[in-house]
Amino acid sequence: MDAFNHFLDKVSEFFAQRKGLLVMLGIALILLNFVFQFIPGWVGRTNLFLHLGLLIAFLGVLLAWAL
Repeated sequence: MDAFNHFLDKVSEFFAQRKGLLVMLGIALILLNFVFQFIPGWVGRTNLFLHLGLLIAFLGVLLAWAL
């Protein structure tokens, strides 16, 4: 349990200095999904990167607000 607490401390320090990183990553995934929708195949039909990008961006906003 001590290793997990140490990991959370390191992650929170990392994101405290880079508050917009997760939001920018989420936006990049959403734009990637826009490109992939024109490519036929499984990735274009499922909007996987759209949903993943939205979740990461929301998580980034919540973390930036908390830190």
